[in-house]
Amino acid sequence: MASESGDQKTELYNPNGDLQKNAHVKSLPQYKELYEQSIQDPEAFWSEIAKQFYFKTPPTPGKFLQYNFNVNDGKVFVKWLEGATTNVCYNVLDRHVKNGLGDRIAFFWEGNDPDDSSKVTYKQLLKEVCKFANVLKNHGVKKGDRVAIYMPMIVELVVAMLACARIGAMHSIVFGGFSSDSLAGRMLDAKSSVLVTADGVYRGKKLVNLKEIADEAVTLCKKQDFVVETVFVVRHLGSPDAANGDRTSPVAKRPCYTLKTDFHKGRDHWWHDVMEGSSEECEPVWLEAEDPLFMLYTSGSTGKPKGVVHTQIGYLLYAATTFKYSFDYHESDIYWCTADIGWITGHSYVCYGPMANGATSVMFEGTPLYPDETRCWQIVDKYKVTILYTAPTLIRTLMKYGEAPVKKYSRESLRVLATVGEPINPEAWLFYYNVIGDARCSISDTFWQTETGGHTLTPLPGATPMKPGSATFPFFGIDAAVVNEKGEELEGACEGYLVFKKPWPGIMRTVYGDHNRYEDTYFRQFPGYYKTGDGCKRDEDGYFWITGRIDDMFNVSGHLLSTAEIESAVIENPKVAEAAAVAYPHKTKGEACYCFVTLVEGAEFSGDLIKELVTHVRAKIGPFAAPEVVHNAPGLPKTRSGKIMRRVLRKIAVNDHDLGDVSTMADSSVVDVLFANRPKHLDS
Repeated sequence: MASESGDQKTELYNPNGDLQKNAHVKSLPQYKELYEQSIQDPEAFWSEIAKQFYFKTPPTPGKFLQYNFNVNDGKVFVKWLEGATTNVCYNVLDRHVKNGLGDRIAFFWEGNDPDDSSKVTYKQLLKEVCKFANVLKNHGVKKGDRVAIYMPMIVELVVAMLACARIGAMHSIVFGGFSSDSLAGRMLDAKSSVLVTADGVYRGKKLVNLKEIADEAVTLCKKQDFVVETVFVVRHLGSPDAANGDRTSPVAKRPCYTLKTDFHKGRDHWWHDVMEGSSEECEPVWLEAEDPLFMLYTSGSTGKPKGVVHTQIGYLLYAATTFKYSFDYHESDIYWCTADIGWITGHSYVCYGPMANGATSVMFEGTPLYPDETRCWQIVDKYKVTILYTAPTLIRTLMKYGEAPVKKYSRESLRVLATVGEPINPEAWLFYYNVIGDARCSISDTFWQTETGGHTLTPLPGATPMKPGSATFPFFGIDAAVVNEKGEELEGACEGYLVFKKPWPGIMRTVYGDHNRYEDTYFRQFPGYYKTGDGCKRDEDGYFWITGRIDDMFNVSGHLLSTAEIESAVIENPKVAEAAAVAYPHKTKGEACYCFVTLVEGAEFSGDLIKELVTHVRAKIGPFAAPEVVHNAPGLPKTRSGKIMRRVLRKIAVNDHDLGDVSTMADSSVVDVLFANRPKHLDS
C-alpha cells in the first residue's frame, strides 16, 4: 500500500496483527477517539489516568488546568492539578512496593564489560534511595535546593536523582561527557552547592576520570566566587586501597585503576562511607503539583544553556502515559533505552516513565560497539528485551557492518522498536524494520524535546500504519498545528513551523531564573502557540514529517547544540576574529558541525590551527560538539545590518550554488571566495 508524501511515494507498514490483538490501542479509529477526548476534555482524560497514582491531597475543583500561551495577554504560565500534593519518588517506588511488586526487578545493570552485570529490585532501590535521602538531609539539603549530579550510567545515579525527588530538592543532572567548563557553568547557573559524582568510568577502552573533571569544575566555580560545599563520590572503579597501589577491583572482572585525584577533607565524601549506617526509612516530602521536580540544561540559541524546569504531577503523568502507550508497554515486557540519563530521554524513558509503570528495564553503562558491533544484540538476547528505544545515529552506524552482526543473534523477543533524538531517514528506518526487527516489529519514531517532557508526535504500535521517516500523528493532549512565518495556521498538506496550541501535562514551566527567556524563546514569535523551533511537513494523509531545526541550532547524534555556544568557544583562539557554525549532513550522525572561521590579520590557516580549534571545542563543551569541518573564511556573507546569513553558509557547506534571494547581502563577492576555499576532500 503506497501513499503520496510530497514528491515521493511512501509505503504504509501496518502494525503486526499479533501485537495488535493485545495492544492498549488497537486501531486508528480508537486512537482518534481517545485523541479527540484528550483535546476536547483534557480534565476527563487526564483525571482518569491520574487515578493510578497516589495523591496526599486531591486537586482543587475547577482548577484542573489553567494557562496562558499568549504573551500579549500577560505572563505565560501553565498549571495542572492545582491544589494536589504528591511525591514523585513515592509514586515510582513506595507505591509499587506497597502493591506487592517489591521483588520485581527494576533494573538489570549491564556494565561496560560484557561479564560485568547486576540487578536491583524495587524494594532494594527504595531502601537505597531512603538512605541517600537521609544523607542529603544530614548535609543540609532541603526542599528547593539544587543538587548537581555528574555520573556514569550506574544504579547510584538513579538512587541520587530519586533521593532528591523524595526530599523536594531539584536535581540537575549533567551528562558525563561534558567538560569541566560545561559542568561548572551549569552548577553556577543553578547555584548547586552539592555535587554527586563518581571516581571514573570506562567507555569502551577509554578511561574517563570523572572525579578529576569534577574537581576542575569546582575550582572554576570558586573562581567565580561560588563555593561547592559538598561532593559525594561513588567508588565505581577504584578499590578501597587504590591510593596505595592495590589494583584489586571490588567487583569481579571490572577494570580498576589507581585514583590520582585529590580528596578534599571536609568537602569530599565517599558514597559508601556516608551510606553506612544511614536509615533505610525516610518520609517523603509532600509537594504541590507545580513545585519543581528537576532542571535539565539544554543548548540555547544565545550560546548560554537554558535550565529547563519540570514540575511534579504534570511531568509524572506525561512520562508515565507516553511510556505506556508509545511503546505499548505490558507487565511482561523487558525494556531497554540506550540513552544516557544525562539527557532528557534518560530522565523520562530510563527512569521516571518506566518506573512509574513498574517496568523492568536494562541500564547500560557501555558503548554499543564495545567490545564489538554485536554488543546490542548480545544484550537483547541476554535479557530477552522486548522493547528497544535508541537513536537513528546508532542504527546508521550499525548499517555499516551489514546484516551479519545482527543475524548472529536471534532477537526473537523484540516486538516494539523505537527511535529518539532526531528524524530517522527512510533507509535507516527500513534497516531497523526489516533487518533488526525481521519485519514483524512495530516502530515508534518519536518526536519530542527536553522542553516537552515526553513524546509529542509518535505512532502507537498497535494502531498506527507507519510511514518510514514520519513521526506520524500527535500524542494524546498535543494540539499540533503548522503555521507560516506570519503565524497563520495552514490547512491540509503543507510545510512550515511546527507549533502546539494547548499545554499538555509534561510541558516545561519556565527557564530557571529567567522566565523572560522562556517567553521569548517559545511564545514570542507566535503568540498563543508553543513554538517547537522545528520545521515540518504535513502530507495529505495528515502525517507529520519533521524537517529539522529552523533556529540557530542543530542536532548531532541526538544532541541539540547551539551554534552560538560553539562559535564562542572557537573565537577564544587569539587567531580567530569571527566564526559561524552551521549544520552539515552526515551519513552517520545525521548532522555534524561545519564551522567557518575568519582569522585575524596575519594569522595563517593551517592543519595545526584546525586541530587546535577542534581540541578546544572538545575541551570546552564536549567531544560531541567538535566541528567536523573547519572552513577558511576570509569574509562571511552578511546582511547590510551585519547579520550572518546562515542560510547561505548551509548552501556553501553542501556545495549548492543555488543560493536563492541574496539581494540583502552586503558583499556578494565573499561567496565566490568561500566556494573556492571549500575543503576539496568533502566531494571526493
